[in-house]
Amino acid sequence: MKIGIFTHVDLLPDIARELRSAHEDGIDSFWITQGFGHDALNVISAYGRDLPGLRIGTAVIPVYPRHPMALAQQALTANQIIGGNLVVGLGPSHPSVVEPCWGMSYDKPARYMREYLEAFNGALTQRVRFQGEVITARGNLTIAGDPPIPAVMIAALGPVMLKVAGRHTAGTITWMVGRNTLRELTVPTISDAAEAAGRPAPEIIVTVPVCVTADPVRARADMDAVLSWYDDKPSYRAMLDREGFSTSNQLAIIGTADQVQDEIAAYAAAGATTVATQFYGTPDEKAAGRELVGTIARRLKPVAAG
Repeated sequence: MKIGIFTHVDLLPDIARELRSAHEDGIDSFWITQGFGHDALNVISAYGRDLPGLRIGTAVIPVYPRHPMALAQQALTANQIIGGNLVVGLGPSHPSVVEPCWGMSYDKPARYMREYLEAFNGALTQRVRFQGEVITARGNLTIAGDPPIPAVMIAALGPVMLKVAGRHTAGTITWMVGRNTLRELTVPTISDAAEAAGRPAPEIIVTVPVCVTADPVRARADMDAVLSWYDDKPSYRAMLDREGFSTSNQLAIIGTADQVQDEIAAYAAAGATTVATQFYGTPDEKAAGRELVGTIARRLKPVAAG
């Protein structure tokens, strides 16, 4: 298992400190959300430099409002700036965002994502010639220098999208996916698709809400106010239903440091290759969660030979 951090950007100086701290603790990966706030790739370009060994990823960039060639330009540029540690995480977002906010059709999102990936992966080679049913990408990019993007992943939850991920990407980045679903659906579906496509075993990046606390009842109630937004989103609702959960906060890992550590290990046992934690609670509880993740990362860090 590898350990990561999953977060959104509030204040830019905070992200700079958090990235540096993650690097110092030997945390494997740091994942930044892309919503209606700061642009994740711009933030990564500004603050992800000089952090060798720390993979920095987007979790995830919605694909609908961004043409694959334009996003490939931005991603290739950001990856060069930070020294080759960028993982590009993409996702389809939700019909409640794509249609009313951007005026675009959410019809057949798996088809759209498959075509997007073919065009985007082609554009990353700087020469793309793709014509699909809904996406066209033709042109040559001229971005001199190395390194290439090390990995592209998508937010794949259901079986159809997991097959797309297995065939066209390095793995999936999940949210609101529990251990039973991970074991029974996520891992076997994406792994079989990757094997059939002749691709390496996929990464399974599981992002989870975490609160280290002595008051789990209060903490879970507080988290419901934040996490309830996900309760009625169709893709997340399907994942919660598979676990038998009525609300998103039931999926959160809440408890003492030992209890949270045991739950993280259980996700790894269910097939997660990386568990990336997002911290909730009071400032002290968030600090306790961050301290725990740093402790886990330092314990997992390989000891140099000699």
